[in-house]
Amino acid sequence: MITAETNQHLKTIEQRLLWLSHWMVHNANHLREKTEGIKVGGHQASSASMVSIMTALYYSALKPEDRVAVKPHASPVFHAMQYLMGNQTLEKMKNFRGFGGVQSYPSRTKDIDDVDFSTGSVGLGVAITSFASLVQDYIEAKPWGNGQQIGRMIALVGDAELDEGNIYETLQEGWKNDLRNCWWIIDYNRQSLDGVVREGLWQRIEQIFGAFGWDVVRVKYGVLQEAAFQEKGGDKLKDWIDNCPNQKYSALTFMGGAVWRERLLDDLGDQGDVTALIDARSDEQLAELMENLGGNCVETMARVFDEIDHDRPVCFLAYTVKGWGTPIAGHKDNHGGLMSKAQMSEWQSHMGIAEGEEWEKFANVEDVSAFQTFLDNTKFFSKGFRRYEDKRIETPAIEMQSDREISTQMGFGKILDELSKGNSKLAERIVTTSPDVTGTTNLGPWVNRRKLFAREFQEDTFKNEKIPSTAKWEFAPEGQHIELGIAEMNLFLLLGAAGLSHSLFGKRLIPIGTVYDPFVARGLDALNYACYQDARFMIVGTPSGVTLAPEGGAHQSVGSPLIGMSQDGLASFEPAFVDELAVVMEWAFDYLQRDGSNDPDERTWLRDETGGSVYLRLTTNPIEQPGKRVDNEFKQGTIDGAYWLRKPGPNCEIVIAYQGAVAQEAINAAAAIGGGRRDIGVLAVTSADRLNSGWTAAQRARARGNDKAESHIETLMNGIPSYCKIITVIDGHPATLSWIGAVAGHQCIPLGVEHFGQTGTIKDLYRHFGIDAEAIINKVNGLTVGRPV
Repeated sequence: MITAETNQHLKTIEQRLLWLSHWMVHNANHLREKTEGIKVGGHQASSASMVSIMTALYYSALKPEDRVAVKPHASPVFHAMQYLMGNQTLEKMKNFRGFGGVQSYPSRTKDIDDVDFSTGSVGLGVAITSFASLVQDYIEAKPWGNGQQIGRMIALVGDAELDEGNIYETLQEGWKNDLRNCWWIIDYNRQSLDGVVREGLWQRIEQIFGAFGWDVVRVKYGVLQEAAFQEKGGDKLKDWIDNCPNQKYSALTFMGGAVWRERLLDDLGDQGDVTALIDARSDEQLAELMENLGGNCVETMARVFDEIDHDRPVCFLAYTVKGWGTPIAGHKDNHGGLMSKAQMSEWQSHMGIAEGEEWEKFANVEDVSAFQTFLDNTKFFSKGFRRYEDKRIETPAIEMQSDREISTQMGFGKILDELSKGNSKLAERIVTTSPDVTGTTNLGPWVNRRKLFAREFQEDTFKNEKIPSTAKWEFAPEGQHIELGIAEMNLFLLLGAAGLSHSLFGKRLIPIGTVYDPFVARGLDALNYACYQDARFMIVGTPSGVTLAPEGGAHQSVGSPLIGMSQDGLASFEPAFVDELAVVMEWAFDYLQRDGSNDPDERTWLRDETGGSVYLRLTTNPIEQPGKRVDNEFKQGTIDGAYWLRKPGPNCEIVIAYQGAVAQEAINAAAAIGGGRRDIGVLAVTSADRLNSGWTAAQRARARGNDKAESHIETLMNGIPSYCKIITVIDGHPATLSWIGAVAGHQCIPLGVEHFGQTGTIKDLYRHFGIDAEAIINKVNGLTVGRPV
């Protein structure tokens, strides 16, 4: 039960947050010293529409185990709230959107306060809450997860975010997985960046969410409006509000009480009772009444939240005024607009903030002691910083070698199958997922042994009917595979949520996702979002390049190696042989769990102790394996990014550097030209990403005065004559490896794939794109090589 005293404290908090959030933005744009003539920004109006909702949510409804994805443009309100609670510094508040200050949008990794989910790329912060709820259920269903406090995964949603398609993909996935303990609270202010939203959107929202099993709670009227509707003539006022177009309501809000009176009387006419209702209020009181929509009434929002007594997913459609409580309320240009200095000065007087007390936490609070006591007793903040930890899981030895032809995709499936047979803690914590390509990416054996996850057991009808099938799939609470529909955005959102499980829920998962390699790009926004939050997971893209040749260009990847190189927080590998894959996977399972120093390893200049996620680009193309290799140089080189498969001699004229499945072509070419060229070298590149990162880091170190800084690729290239030519080859974009020539100033001839392919055999396409052995030989034969005279 929410008492009158509680409501009074909530109102005080609401006004404190409204002021502090707006003053922070004003200070950044109008008072702080500028060195550039660019607006800092900060979304004052979008913050204002959320302030009552966030006050009621954080200071009345939430428990410490609940998690919230804050609407990106409400970032100033979030940071003001944390400042009020002592979790954010004044220095960083004053430096909002400045270097080292509070971030433009809430960030788990860049902000010091208690951000649950990073937001910023609109829609993604909303959608990840659904998958976080699924991950919470997954952990709770396991023997090692018992005893966890179940929290609600909550998203604060701008109504314009509902244009994002990934939201609707998420709704369907949530329905399939019996979503629960998830709230989405929509700030229905009916204004976006470019204008006012269409009429009747609320009906579509109710229909769509209802169709997917959500309860929809429409919060349209505040306590002042509800009380007015009980007066004589109140029913007519309610009808007018319900029928008023969005644009008109926004415009009247901006123009204020006198215009409200004029238009209401014009539209309603002299009807006695409703006229008396209007006349009984001053212009200021009338404006306050008309702006008292449900989402702008902290008392209403607190009551509505308190009335939810079940775990079904709930969508709250909270009507608000964009810019509520400020001079720019309702104006259609207010999304990126700012209060002027004159407007702020007038509003400061209206808010009762004395000059010089703008940053005071308790400015104009009447009973500071009682207010502080209320803050101290707020449930959500009672446990302090809510980041959990879990112990690192030991990685068992992973070995894989073969004396026959095999693809890395097949090797990946065999490695997981071997893990599935054991009882290691690592295998216990692995959770796999795939967007409807589980079988074709070689996860089938793992799933057959470890089952699919569902909160309740579901029988395999084919098995019961004794119909033969290689997919012996049962759904059960102990299952360790989460099957998704064909939506790569959902794949990366689930990997992101599962990859934060140790921090969100105190239980570490080792998430592994598989996807057709060309379709990594379809989920790229969510992949970037997951990495930005420092989620930890392994993504396996397979089949890569043009090796899925009969499927044509739509199923062939060209640019994915460049994605792997450019994506922060993601270490990208493309092993050619299954023994390399085994080495990489054993290293990766440990790397996913690291959270150590940011200092570089001076052997490679990579910051490996920080850890991160891992991307494996694998192939369906089976190639001859090199036999058993156990030397440390091979293993360490595989992890560092490259090793000499054939070491160059002192008079080397040609080096062939390859990455991935074209290994066989490079080896065959080297064998064919080795008799006529001196000391040819073959460089096996397993990670252009790590080679390049180490190289650029070493250059930065040398620029700072460390002359001894040398990266792994520089060490490998030491001693190669300047006249040596480097041929690089990859089943992907040639730029992936072409930079190697710049390491020591060698001429480089890059071979690769730059255009969409077509159907055919692998041999046909390798020949077509000039990445087969014959093409490499022809390139070498066309070069003038040898020691200069």
